[in-house]
Amino acid sequence: MCEAPGSVVTLLCSGIQLYSAERRIADCILADVKRASMCTSAELARLSCSSEATITRLCHKLGFENYRKFQLALARDAMEQQEAQRMRDEGQDELHQALLNILANREEELRATIQAIDTRQLRQILSLLRSCEVMEVVSEGGGLPVAFDASIRFSHLGKRCVSSAVHEKNLAFAQTLTPKDILIVLSASGQSARLEEVSAVAKGRDVPVLVITCDSHSPLAQLADYVMTASNREQRLIEGSHAASLLSPNVLIEVLYYLLRMENL
Repeated sequence: MCEAPGSVVTLLCSGIQLYSAERRIADCILADVKRASMCTSAELARLSCSSEATITRLCHKLGFENYRKFQLALARDAMEQQEAQRMRDEGQDELHQALLNILANREEELRATIQAIDTRQLRQILSLLRSCEVMEVVSEGGGLPVAFDASIRFSHLGKRCVSSAVHEKNLAFAQTLTPKDILIVLSASGQSARLEEVSAVAKGRDVPVLVITCDSHSPLAQLADYVMTASNREQRLIEGSHAASLLSPNVLIEVLYYLLRMENL
């Protein structure tokens, strides 16, 4: 049995694709997490101008068995927000409060990322990384620094690990991989035609594909054999357009690196 999905707020802020009625429910929850956590499914349906059936579908889409487990996770989110607010209230000035906001946001992001890890799947991923002959790590745009860092870290473990900012090189190298190798794809949105092309080539050669993304329902995630979900809470820190946070994907790479160094795991 998979572990509990974790934070509702994290899942709703992860970029997961929602239908309009589901988005109304998500917006209602994010507008007042504490109030939403105390609502029955019928009350939440009225508040969000939706239906209980839609709420049930949303619970299942987020990985919760039923509304009760969804509500308990939401209550935990409300408590975390209250604690974060207490920290902000203790700030001495606006700058200090801003620092506390960033700290609380990043702590929530890291906690949610670690809690979302499925340990059974993690053991399988570690086994593959230990036994593989070659690793290829691909990304694009803002994710490239994480890909390059991953390549360096895994190379320190004695693995042949390659990464490039040039799509054609990534694609050509994927065509040389074998089932004894592994492809690691880093994409916050999980939507990239170029990365999908590289993944499809690897899949066609029976190469295991690990995707690290903020959206476990994205097209890249659907192509993957293994998915690790990185929490992204940029929306709660700043308004408007922004680059996706690199903190959570980088932490997942660090988790794999440090666990690989622990030979007894």
